[in-house]
Amino acid sequence: MTSVGKCLVMIYDNEAAWAAADPSVAEANHQRHQAFAAANGAALRGGAQLGESDTATSIRSDGSGGFVVTDGTFVETKEVMGGYYLIEAADLDEALAIAKQVPAPMGGVEVRPIINGG
Repeated sequence: MTSVGKCLVMIYDNEAAWAAADPSVAEANHQRHQAFAAANGAALRGGAQLGESDTATSIRSDGSGGFVVTDGTFVETKEVMGGYYLIEAADLDEALAIAKQVPAPMGGVEVRPIINGG
């Protein structure tokens, strides 16, 4: 298997489902993230929960050297990126094994290798 190195594990969630859930659901998920971090501490290089999608600001080139700045995410979608972990793994199989443990009960995760930097 090819060496991977650092990977970004992006956590996607359904914000409407979280907003409708009992607060105990969020607390239980927080506890699962703490357990994940404890179990995978050797591979973790960072991570954080992100603000709600309505706090996002998107920036795109306007095609003529300027920028268009808009409130919100790039696209309207049911699931938005809610957090991430930066991990280090020997290969893709190890990265996927770690990512499968990330709590994402109202969404899923996406794994991408870090190509430059990091």
